[in-house]
Amino acid sequence: MLDRVTRLGLLALYQSTLVVGILALPFALLASRLGVTLPVGRLVEGATDAYEATA
Repeated sequence: MLDRVTRLGLLALYQSTLVVGILALPFALLASRLGVTLPVGRLVEGATDAYEATA
């Protein structure tokens, strides 16, 4: 039961980071023109790794 709750929580976290990444795309494009990078990719990778570790 606890495993299922953990897995669902990580799935929600993963989906949320994808939404944040999509919403941050215009800001990331603007920031890249200014020479600044946003760490959204690392957030998505971390959430993906944590979710896949529970599989």
